[in-house]
Order: sequence, then structure tokens, then C-alpha cells
Amino acid sequence: MERSKQVQIGLLGLLAILLIANLFGGGFKNWFGASAGDKMRESAASSVIGSNSTTSGNIPGTNVTSTQVPTGPTTTIQYEQEKFNFGTCDEGEVVKHMFKFKNTGTEPLIISNAKGSCGCTVPTWPKEPVPPGASAEIKVEFNSKGKPGPQSKRVTVTANTIPTETFLEIAGEVHGKEQPTAKGGK
Repeated sequence: MERSKQVQIGLLGLLAILLIANLFGGGFKNWFGASAGDKMRESAASSVIGSNSTTSGNIPGTNVTSTQVPTGPTTTIQYEQEKFNFGTCDEGEVVKHMFKFKNTGTEPLIISNAKGSCGCTVPTWPKEPVPPGASAEIKVEFNSKGKPGPQSKRVTVTANTIPTETFLEIAGEVHGKEQPTAKGGK
């Protein structure tokens, strides 16, 4: 009987230590690295968003936008212009613009992705690293088919910069096609 009481007291003591460590020290992650819960959350997050991607937009239930910090060396990017107003065009025209930029940092600039706000806006970016001090261009094409009226489309550029995302905008007015009037109509 004496031995079983010692085991019970030992287990209760261990349980108390675990509870205290969890309340005041974030579990044992400070002692042994990431906790099992952290590893599970990281695994779930990477399977949903990808290991090297970013999450943008509001996180449900919060007022926070989460963007991963780039791994490895970072640099800076400077655009000649971040917004291009194409004025007016007729519906169905494809508007093209080259956004010129310069790597103003000390490390090679690597653009990992550029994405338009919708399928009508398609960016093309350099796939090779841009050396420090060098300039390059991001080509953006906006297809106005089915898009009459005022337009403002955004391109999100993801690179090894802080912040990891920068934004370009192409905007203007699309004149819609005339709709034929019905026979005998007004």
C-alpha cells in the first residue's frame, strides 16, 4: 500500500508541474522546442496555405492581417509608379502596362508571385533574381471584355521584401458596347 501512495503522489506532483508550466511558461516549448500543439497547428496551416505562401485578408474573428516574414535575406523594391490610369478604352480591348521597378536593397530581389485581383488582370514578372541596383519590369494586362464602367484592378506582388506584399493598381473607364434596341422598341 505504501508504494502505491508514493506513485500516486509522484503522478499528482508531475501533473501539477505540467499545469503550472502550461499556465506560466507556454508548456514545455521553452525547454524542449515547439510543443505538440504548435507542431499540429503549423502542420495544419502549411497544408492549407502552403509552406512558403502568405495569408492575406482578415483572419476570421480578429481584426488582424497575417503575412509571413520572408525566410532568408530581404531587400527593398521601389516602383516608378504604383498606380496606372489608362484613361478610357472600349469594352473588349486589352490594356497593357509595364510597371518599372528597381531593387534598392543590398540583396538579390526574388519575386515569388504576382497575382491579379481577378482573372481579367494578368501580371508577368521576372522569374530570375534582380541584382541589387538593377531595374526590371512587371507587365500587367487588363482584359476589359465584359467589364463596362469604372475599373480598378490590383496586382499583389510577393517578394523577399518587408513587407512581403506590395501592390500595383491599374484603373480607368471602360466604355460598354451599345446594346441593340428591340424591333419596334423605343
